[in-house]
Amino acid sequence: MDLESVKRYLEGDEDEKAKESKVAKLPHRFLERFVTNGLKVDLIEPGRIVCSMKIPPHLLNAGNFLHGGATATLVDLIGSAVIYTAGVSHSGVSVEINVSYLDAAFLDEEIEIESKALRVGKAVAVVSVELRKKKTAKIIAQGRHTKYFAPRSNI
Repeated sequence: MDLESVKRYLEGDEDEKAKESKVAKLPHRFLERFVTNGLKVDLIEPGRIVCSMKIPPHLLNAGNFLHGGATATLVDLIGSAVIYTAGVSHSGVSVEINVSYLDAAFLDEEIEIESKALRVGKAVAVVSVELRKKKTAKIIAQGRHTKYFAPRSNI
């Protein structure tokens, strides 16, 4: 692919640029609701959350399976949520997130997402998130997320 084609791919064509105003009008934190739409919390306890969802069409990539970016967003969001279950009032800021993609999940396939707080300290939290096929328990992706808790000012 030539450089100009890559640039057009990333920036979009003129018709897409005209739609920019619609994108700017999307609600605050739209991405989170877009990815978690249809998610159900099956179990929540201190240090652990188990959720399930069917893969919707809007989260598919060009290969017609769960998009890697959607997977990473689930690791981020559900990994952050499990920190709250440990009794912390804020989830901190991400300092590291990684995802190992091991299998694919397809349209309408039901998946289970389990997040565990591995460590929640005064300054740092580390969580793991695993996405599995609900029917077979085959692992789709494993993620780890590290978050930093900035000191709160007493002023």
